[in-house]
Amino acid sequence: MMTRENNFHFLRFLLALFVVVTHSYALSGSDENAQWIVRISNGQLNWSSIGLNGFFVISGYFIFQSLDRSTTIGSYFKKRVLRVFPGLLGALIITMIAIPFVYVGDNSIFNQRDYYTYLANNLSLFAFQSIVKGVFDTNYYHSINGSLWTIRYEFFLYIALASLYFIKANQILVRGLLFVCFIFMYIVFNLFIDKVAGAKIINLQGFPLFNLGTFFVMGSLLSSVNFEKYCNPKMFLASLTIIGFSVYFQYYELVKHVLFPVLVLSIGFIKLPFFSTFGKYGDMSYGIYIYSFPVQQILVYLFDLKVYILLVSSILISVVLGYLSWHLIEKRALLYKTRRFEK
Repeated sequence: MMTRENNFHFLRFLLALFVVVTHSYALSGSDENAQWIVRISNGQLNWSSIGLNGFFVISGYFIFQSLDRSTTIGSYFKKRVLRVFPGLLGALIITMIAIPFVYVGDNSIFNQRDYYTYLANNLSLFAFQSIVKGVFDTNYYHSINGSLWTIRYEFFLYIALASLYFIKANQILVRGLLFVCFIFMYIVFNLFIDKVAGAKIINLQGFPLFNLGTFFVMGSLLSSVNFEKYCNPKMFLASLTIIGFSVYFQYYELVKHVLFPVLVLSIGFIKLPFFSTFGKYGDMSYGIYIYSFPVQQILVYLFDLKVYILLVSSILISVVLGYLSWHLIEKRALLYKTRRFEK
C-alpha cells in the first residue's frame, strides 16, 4: 500500500517532473533530441517515457493490491473513480475558466461549440479533446493539455484488471493469467507492433496500449508474487547494471518491459532516509501531471519562454498546483472511498 514506509510518493513526484522536463523542450519549440538523456542513449530514452512508463509500472503494482483488498467489484471501481475524476474535474474547470483569457479568435469563445465540449469530452476520458479553436493557435503546439491522453489508457487497464476479481481467491490462476497476458503483450510489442500500432479500439491506439499496458501488466504480475518481500539493494544494482548495458549495446527495447519495472519497484521499496517520509507533504504527482501542460502553454503564450526558464518556472507553479490539488480536492475525495461499499 502507498501508506507504508517506502519511497513511492517521492518516486511518483520525480516521475511527474520527468514528464514536465520533456514537455518543456517540445512546448518551447526546442528540439526534444537535445535532452542529454536522449543523446547518451542514442534516442532510446527520454525523460517523458521514463516518467510515463514508471507511472504505469507503479499503477499496475498497487492497483492489483487494491483489487485484491476490495470486498466487492463496486468498491474497487469506486476507489478508482475517486482517485482519477475529482482531481481531473478540478483541473478541467480551472482550464475552462482560463481559456477565455488566452483566446485569440475572431468570434466570442462563448459561441464556440468546442469550448463547451472540452470539459465533457476530457472527463469522459475516451473522447479526449486536445484543442479549442483560437486557443494557443500561435504556440508551437496547439493542444491545451496534451498530458490527458494517457489517463484513458490507465483507466482501461483498471477495467481489464477487474476481470481478475472473480478468481482472485485462486492465486496460482491469477499469476498464471497475468504471466500469459504479459508474454502475449511482450511478443506483440516486440515482434508485431508495426501491424497493430495504428489500430484503434474505443479510441485507444495500438502502440501506447501495448507499450504502457505491458508495463502495467508486469507491475501487476510482480505484485501478485509479493515482489516487495524479495526486493533488496542487490536486485536494484543488478537491474540497473543490465539496463545500462542494454542501452549501451542498443537493445533496451527488448528488455525494458522486464527490467525497468524491477528497477522502478526496487527504488520504491528500498528504505532511504527522507525519501520514505516524503508522503507527509501529500501526493502531488497527479496534480503536477494534469496541470503542468496547460501551465507551460500559458507561459509560452504570454512570455514565449525558452526551454530552461520554462522548465524551472513551470515546475515551481505545477508543484504548488499539485500540492493544492491534493489537499483541497484529491485527498478529500478519497475520504469517501470506504463509504457505502465497504465498512
